[in-house]
Amino acid sequence: MEILGTTLRVCVDDLETSVVFYERLTGSRALRFERGGVSVAAIGCFLLMSGPEAELEILRKVAATIAVEDVDAAHTTLSEAGARVLAGPVPTPAGRNLIAVHPDGSVFEYVDQRR
Repeated sequence: MEILGTTLRVCVDDLETSVVFYERLTGSRALRFERGGVSVAAIGCFLLMSGPEAELEILRKVAATIAVEDVDAAHTTLSEAGARVLAGPVPTPAGRNLIAVHPDGSVFEYVDQRR
């Protein structure tokens, strides 16, 4: 499994104000979508999320999003290395993803952009 990059997950109270800041910081435009009642803006290496506290509480447990070429290959590698896959692979607006707990207890999302 090759890791292609990481995205930092940031839960924010005011998505609109935060988008302005992060667009200026990165020089990139936000890609926006909704997922499970949470408004999301992907800007450069940042993934801003805003929504109901119950949803954000769950999302805060995921340390980062890791881009991989193929989520199925990541699933195999993670399982063989001792990680526990909690969910996925499933399609999302940004590609397919899975959520895995590493043996040390860290939780990560893995995502690919396969269509």
